[in-house]
Amino acid sequence: MKRLMRRRSEAQAAGEVAAAAAVAMPMADPDPTAAAFFDVDNTMMRGASIYHFARGLASRGLFTTKDLVRFALGQALFRVRGDENPDHIAKARETALAFVAGNRVEDIVRLGEEIYDEAMADRIWAGTRALAQSHLDAGQRVWLVTATPVELARVIAQRLGLTGALGTVSETVDGVYTGRLVGDLLHGPAKAEAVRALARREGLDLTRCSAYSDSANDLPLLSLVGHPTAINPDAELREHARDSKWEIRDFRTGRKATMVGLPIAAGAGAVAGGVAAAIALRRHYRSL
Repeated sequence: MKRLMRRRSEAQAAGEVAAAAAVAMPMADPDPTAAAFFDVDNTMMRGASIYHFARGLASRGLFTTKDLVRFALGQALFRVRGDENPDHIAKARETALAFVAGNRVEDIVRLGEEIYDEAMADRIWAGTRALAQSHLDAGQRVWLVTATPVELARVIAQRLGLTGALGTVSETVDGVYTGRLVGDLLHGPAKAEAVRALARREGLDLTRCSAYSDSANDLPLLSLVGHPTAINPDAELREHARDSKWEIRDFRTGRKATMVGLPIAAGAGAVAGGVAAAIALRRHYRSL
């Protein structure tokens, strides 16, 4: 019971940190009480955004491929098994953003913009993008909600013309990353807490809001709003959505469906898990 209460407290703290860091883009004729919340990996874009980001940083010499693989594989088991060991969770928090430690925030943001244009823009699901645009056209705010670092999440939101982003917040001192997190990873229950905190700040009526995700990890978020939709769902989320009579949208075909449906990808809700998923997928395709 104490462990469960501690995890709830950590999720709430992570959500409040993410909401506090959220910056909204202005919009004309807004619907003041409704908004839409979109997960990123395998929901808004194919694959894991943090993998493409980390790969781009590695290609620019910020760290080595060997470091990337060692870091990713060290986190993969934790994410796939859903291990709740407090020591493992603490380690995940400490290492999730270690690869940007010592770099200036403004440099990482600039690189994020470059890497998005190079490696992510053509991975956006057209169907999901259209759903987001329909909310914007209706005057509703549209937020990304992701375990990806908030700086990268903001880049994606800005490139897509969305309102803003909730993401994992890293500690900085004098504009330089320390490699530690503020709060916890924005993953699972923490996403719901972030949206709940943002709703309080922005005066949103959650019963009028919508949420979209591919993963059962986001059931707390999907269950929080009045209009949940499963996008490219994993098996567990698909079953839950059917039982709950939620809308299901699947934009995958052929190889793409296999790509985002593998167990590791489905379980990789956090930063490190996204990197591990992409590496596992590459090995999967080499074996075909």
